[in-house]
Amino acid sequence: MPRLNGPLFFILATLMLDAIGIGIVFPIMPDLMERVGAGNVGEGSLWAGVLMAAYAGAQFVFGPIVGSISDAWGRKPVLLVALACLVLDYVLMALANTFWMLLLGRTLAGIAGATYITATAYVSDITPKEQRAARFGLIGAAFGVGFVLGPALGGVVAGWHVTAPFWVAAAMAAANLALGIFVLPESLKPENRRPFGARDINPFASFHRAFALPGLAVPLICLGLFEFANMVYPVLWAFWGKAALGWSTLAVGLSLSAYGVLMALSQAVVMPVAVRWLGERRLVIVGLGISAFAMAVFGFASATWVVVLVMPLSALSDIVPPTLTALAANIAREDEQGMVQGVIAALASLAAVLAPLILTPLFRAFTAENAVVHWPGAPFVLSALLVLAILPLVAARRQTSVP
Repeated sequence: MPRLNGPLFFILATLMLDAIGIGIVFPIMPDLMERVGAGNVGEGSLWAGVLMAAYAGAQFVFGPIVGSISDAWGRKPVLLVALACLVLDYVLMALANTFWMLLLGRTLAGIAGATYITATAYVSDITPKEQRAARFGLIGAAFGVGFVLGPALGGVVAGWHVTAPFWVAAAMAAANLALGIFVLPESLKPENRRPFGARDINPFASFHRAFALPGLAVPLICLGLFEFANMVYPVLWAFWGKAALGWSTLAVGLSLSAYGVLMALSQAVVMPVAVRWLGERRLVIVGLGISAFAMAVFGFASATWVVVLVMPLSALSDIVPPTLTALAANIAREDEQGMVQGVIAALASLAAVLAPLILTPLFRAFTAENAVVHWPGAPFVLSALLVLAILPLVAARRQTSVP
């Protein structure tokens, strides 16, 4: 396992707390939609998808801009501003009594959603190229630990009130902000900065610059497609658990926590060893195969024990994004890391915009009272087919090149 220095430890702790704040909301989403009058489980999934799409849409537009700002002004100020906006977002979500207030809060969070982007660029700044894949795996592990605590905490705290998880998330984000003000050093040296110009305001200009870098287009395409398919989990897990398996809010939270444990182990323990044994290209191929298999099983699962058996394989598939991210980071120059990470985040955001708009109507169609076939798992099967479609892109590349 890679050694942790002080700044890296703080960044991982920051991301873990962010994941707690995000994960704490997942189990309550169906109840939250009911609270603001969004309807039954099928209708609720659709409106929850709109919230996710609004967040992702804002991040798609502003992600590359924020990444470029961090290339020009440094990582620390961008991280602190993003954390301050997250505190405000959680307060708005806690006070919201209409869907439109929730939508405003999620849009604000998307605009300020620079924590992951800038934190990943920060890790690139302080990490030698040959260690980046493993350290990006640690980022995923930090999120995994956060998702161990977040959903379980959300399921328990929601017993007090449906908005209580938002207040807990706001308090954690505020504490994280205060800590960062005093202990986080700047990672980007002045000589590695670049001017922020008019072209950086246009997110599509950043896309053009990133895709124009030799060898970078294919890993970016693979990342975008995989992120779209993988969105089936955050978009529909809670609704699918209720519709297909009859889970309670607490059961949803515990299942997400269990997944977080498995994801943390796969990225912190399994991934560094797997990179050495298989190499990055083979590791991506194996991860894609595992991911497609797990999604297909979930698509037809009708018993909790099946989900329990397959979840470890599903968690192993999360080695794909950090491996592709490391390959992309190794192609870019030091003064392009923020821009590239911003584009990667924007691709994930674009996937998060499109996936809810496609997957939630599909889920609603197969769970409606008048549905010809009741099949809550249909979106998982669609995602599995998309993951399989990525495999030829990776397999066509040589081990010595980016996938």
